[in-house]
Amino acid sequence: MLRAMTLEEKIAQLGSRWLRKDLHEPDAEPIFVEDHNVAPMQDVFSAGDRPLEEVSRHGLGHLTRVYGSAPVTAVEGAAELVRQHHVVLDAHRLRIPALVHEECLTGFTSYGATVYPAAIAWAATFSPDLVERMAAAIGRDMAAVGVHQGLSPVLDVVRDYRWGRVEETMGEDPYLVSMLGAAYVRGLQSAGVIATLKHFAGYSASRGARNHGPVSMGRRELIDVILPPFETAVAVAGAGSVMNSYADVDGVPAGADRWLLTDVLRDDWGFTGTVVSDYWAVPFLASMHHIAADDAEAGALALAAGIDVELPDTIGYGAALEALVRAGKVPEELVDRAARRLLTQKVSLGLLDPSWTPEGSVAGADTVALDSAANRALAREIAERSIVLLDPGSALPLAGTGRVAVVGPCAAEPRTFMGCYAFPNHVLPRHPGLGLGVDVPTAVDALRAELPGADIAYEPGCEIQGDDRSGFAAAVAAARAADVCVAFVGDLAGLFAHGTSGEGCDAPDLRLPGVQADLLAELLATRTPVVVVVVSGRPYALGEVHGRAAALVQAFMPGEEGGAAIAGVLSGRVQPSGKLPVQIPRDPGGQPGTYLQPPLGADSTDISSLDPTPLFPFGHGRSYTSFVVSDLRVSAAEVATDGEFTVSARVRNTGDRSGAEVVQLYLHDVVAQVVRPVKQLAGFARVELAPGAAADVTFAVHADRTAFTGRDLRRIVEAGDVDVLVGTSAEDLPLRGTVRLAGPTRVVGHDRRLDTPVAVAPTGP
Repeated sequence: MLRAMTLEEKIAQLGSRWLRKDLHEPDAEPIFVEDHNVAPMQDVFSAGDRPLEEVSRHGLGHLTRVYGSAPVTAVEGAAELVRQHHVVLDAHRLRIPALVHEECLTGFTSYGATVYPAAIAWAATFSPDLVERMAAAIGRDMAAVGVHQGLSPVLDVVRDYRWGRVEETMGEDPYLVSMLGAAYVRGLQSAGVIATLKHFAGYSASRGARNHGPVSMGRRELIDVILPPFETAVAVAGAGSVMNSYADVDGVPAGADRWLLTDVLRDDWGFTGTVVSDYWAVPFLASMHHIAADDAEAGALALAAGIDVELPDTIGYGAALEALVRAGKVPEELVDRAARRLLTQKVSLGLLDPSWTPEGSVAGADTVALDSAANRALAREIAERSIVLLDPGSALPLAGTGRVAVVGPCAAEPRTFMGCYAFPNHVLPRHPGLGLGVDVPTAVDALRAELPGADIAYEPGCEIQGDDRSGFAAAVAAARAADVCVAFVGDLAGLFAHGTSGEGCDAPDLRLPGVQADLLAELLATRTPVVVVVVSGRPYALGEVHGRAAALVQAFMPGEEGGAAIAGVLSGRVQPSGKLPVQIPRDPGGQPGTYLQPPLGADSTDISSLDPTPLFPFGHGRSYTSFVVSDLRVSAAEVATDGEFTVSARVRNTGDRSGAEVVQLYLHDVVAQVVRPVKQLAGFARVELAPGAAADVTFAVHADRTAFTGRDLRRIVEAGDVDVLVGTSAEDLPLRGTVRLAGPTRVVGHDRRLDTPVAVAPTGP
């Protein structure tokens, strides 16, 4: 096929088109304007829109967000997709279909589709199997309406909680992100939809937590902390696509980094899929990074580095790139390389089969239920598992009767349950008359349904943002008149400063947004027991609340079924089992960093006036029963640097209710040639137990799991002692042992063991 294609036709396969018009008004001007961008600088780049017929006259690589740009039903979106397919097919002689991609960060980003919990909530479940089931359901819905590629999962490892996109991540630990990310990829691709790993790489470590900020990071930290989730998703799950990061790491933007996109991703890891640009990342090399003189030079840099397809529109990979190739300034072999990768993917998707038709590709649109009962049940299961009981205090579970004051700006705003890429927060703010598109009960309504015998009064107290305190008096009066007050505080996700969490919504510190912390202070002063429920996309400092509140609950944007899930935890109907994938800080001033710290980053002695210890550590989460972890067994005191050992512990439910505990394994390299973390998660298992029941949890730890990047930037397994720590959080580790690795230092590569298999076996009484 490549031999039969002209240069123009090959380059056309590397581009894309985003028709940014409201499909209900096909002759309207583009609806995306400066105040409501859904991608950075979208208003700037939409100014030069060209008709699809013109853009695709030599073919086209991708069609961008046909369903995710305007509030259309599945049937309406399918009709428009068929129309666009026919335009592309009829525009050029080879009739090669375009690949269709959409967002799917909290479910299929489409009108009326299920809004699942945000990724930070998936992480709180510590349940890869559940994440895989969710991703498979998302993939089936997308495939039914003709979507070929989903722009998810986000595999960025959190480095600073102030970053707005913390909600889109799966937490601060590389191993947790790796296991959940690989599960998501398996699930989505099981439905025939290509998963896209993003943002490759370093995006989450921006200086000052500023979106698109430069990344001051050495290569060792990049390799050991940032890259493992991407490598695991490629090696273990077979991810089909990767999206570059906007950021520059030590002065080199990812979109122009051949070492990252080719040497590491392809040559070292053996990745064979496509690399797609983040939206407008190619022209950003000129307009924002200033490492290219113009869009054509930016395209040449990106192509040479290894970006195969430019999204969401063709700017750097168009006619100007063709001119550079014809002038001998860009080798045609680079165009062939990228085109071959995309065409291979189109073949694998069946797009070049003689039987493929645009109408057939959307055959499921007439019958698909994008917010089916099965989807909602799955969304609720994830939400219930994700709620983290920080401290049950003296008030939880709630009694079913009495006077309850429900207070706070998150109590009656259902959008607080959803991330910034959920359709109701992402697109529908431009269409206020359409509601949410799905049924999302509020927290106060869910509590009324959960506690029918209680007398529930509601007062918002304040807005999520802003400094209006006019509602404080009514909220305080309601709290004083109640037997218990439940205060819902936290975030409302948005985009580019139109929210307190989400892309471009970075925080100056970790104090609750607006005047919510002041509202809590006045509620706590009433002497009525106050249960504080934080509904947020990032952790907020709760040091001033802990010890004064009657209970503390963290709900990380739990999706459309979040209200019922939270209410169930508060009443005790749902046994909480969520665990923190990020720490909860004590103070708002940026302390602490993540738990993954070297000794000088974790030391709380008088070497500094700042205390880096968290209020609640990584992995923490309580329940309404109790568990004991005991009986550590390590299979060998010494193994070779290429050997394997097992670590076993017994977990017992010592309470009177069934529940689930997450048993966590951490490793610590006692002495190494470079500074290593004080502890790092190496394995975990979620164990369900009836009252009095016990189970043995056994981790199979290969020596490869101790590998790190040495002084010469080669990944090694080094001889020496390794501490083994087992418990239920990064700070609650009652079981400790040591294994000595003996033998020569080994250099290991992509073929090393990337996971820690775990087995759970019930035991006798």
